[in-house]
Amino acid sequence: MDNQVLLSVNQLKKHFPIRKGVFGRVVNHVKAVDGVTFDIHKGETLGLAGESGCGKTTVGRVILRLIDGAEGEVRFADSRNLLDLSQKEMRAYRKRMQIIFQDPYSSLNPRMTVGSAISEPLKIFKLYPEKSARRKRCIELLESVGLGEEHLNRYPHEFSGGQRQRIGIARALSVEPEIIIADEPVSALDVSIQAQIVNLMMDLKNEFGLSYLFIAHDLSVVRHISDRIAIMYLGRIVEFAPTKTLFSIPKHPYTRALLEAIPVPDPNARKERRLLEGDVPNPINPPAGCSFHTRCPYRFDPCDKVEPRLTPIGDNQVSCHLYDSKYNDTIPETILNLAPPEGAQS
Repeated sequence: MDNQVLLSVNQLKKHFPIRKGVFGRVVNHVKAVDGVTFDIHKGETLGLAGESGCGKTTVGRVILRLIDGAEGEVRFADSRNLLDLSQKEMRAYRKRMQIIFQDPYSSLNPRMTVGSAISEPLKIFKLYPEKSARRKRCIELLESVGLGEEHLNRYPHEFSGGQRQRIGIARALSVEPEIIIADEPVSALDVSIQAQIVNLMMDLKNEFGLSYLFIAHDLSVVRHISDRIAIMYLGRIVEFAPTKTLFSIPKHPYTRALLEAIPVPDPNARKERRLLEGDVPNPINPPAGCSFHTRCPYRFDPCDKVEPRLTPIGDNQVSCHLYDSKYNDTIPETILNLAPPEGAQS
């Protein structure tokens, strides 16, 4: 990883309209993404994690313009704001940014052979004009993901889930992208296959000099592949830190709760778990102030009134009033006594 910023996202918002009546009048909005900011450096894997429904997938699809109508800025390698480009102008960036979908079966056309699916992007971008050259390239791509020439003329239904995801990865690599957005690429696979796919993606990153935005809800998988991790809750990033720091010194109460929920593969191990109260609030009408305050055991006076800002604390950036110096003298003693010691999560 180097210091060159490959992808910059600034104050990204995507609110889906809720329509009602025969005329489709907009009566409200679902605030799926509500002010997300981060950078991805060249050669870096950024993990984007959080509970289902927090807006992770929407972030990835908005970046690629698979979903339109978003606000904010998405800049790729110091380019213009991608959100302002027409579909024709956006086409030039399709080759440089690719996606791996969550469901490897529905993302492949069941009527196309593997060879046709992988060679289609090559034809669209006119990378290999001759059929023989495209076939050779398809074989190279299949071999890079652990498959072979004998799989070229087979159809998606003839493969296992793990093999189909390998085909999806090969298709994403076909146009030689600089960054790949992996949208929960292993959540639909068996645990043993998950490890194989994650290790494959790490090998391909080194081989092709890729950067990843790795979206997942399983923090143990995110930990294995990511250089840095952003934790999302209800459309916003609540904590951002290098992977080692996040797991050793989690700051935000939500991050702590997620880490405490990770199963320990030892029947004799005992670890303290702080269960979250209530349900995730409705993104149509999120709570005022801190969106997490309705479930937070550390909430105090400003939490339900003032929206917290991302505050640098060492290597972490945390969106929590507990770490805002403005409120140091107002935190109740009972709340301070609840806070677990730093480094408790290993």
